[in-house]
Amino acid sequence: MINPDIVRDFFIPTLKKDNMATSLKNLSDYDINSVPSANGMKFAIVVAEWNYEITGALLQGAVDTLKKHGTWEKNILVKHVPGTFELTFAASAIMQTEDVDAVIVLGCVIQGDTRHFDFICQGVTQGITDLNTEGDIPVIFGVLTTENQQQALDRAGGKHGNKGDEAAFTAIKMVALNHSLTQED
Repeated sequence: MINPDIVRDFFIPTLKKDNMATSLKNLSDYDINSVPSANGMKFAIVVAEWNYEITGALLQGAVDTLKKHGTWEKNILVKHVPGTFELTFAASAIMQTEDVDAVIVLGCVIQGDTRHFDFICQGVTQGITDLNTEGDIPVIFGVLTTENQQQALDRAGGKHGNKGDEAAFTAIKMVALNHSLTQED
């Protein structure tokens, strides 16, 4: 029998806090040639109003990236919800009522003094995962979960790029993948 501790230690290296993924790669850096044209694709973006200084910047990054790759402004539906926890409901409702190729959810949860952070992060992560496994279109997770305001600012157009950019080009790639898989049927 394989010892799970040995497998974990071998396959999952421990990362120090100063060696997190975004400190190794800018969220806005990507090979522009690896992203297919988004011409004709339709996207919904659901953005949380809580921490809007951050989420508004994520929204701007996502919209700019979608348009840069050929999405027409009329094919970008933007809806606002009060907070990050409400993103799952809104994404689900949009999937049932709107003709879109993907939904991008944008939010920001900053660690506070209580466990509220843990519950919100876990709930929205599981909710979006469930939508992806049960739905027919991709739901892109563009939620920042940071320890402080500065980390969020750094990832909303600051020194680590913009998570909104990353969510948008991920959405385009996933729509292209989804279209290629459904056209094979």
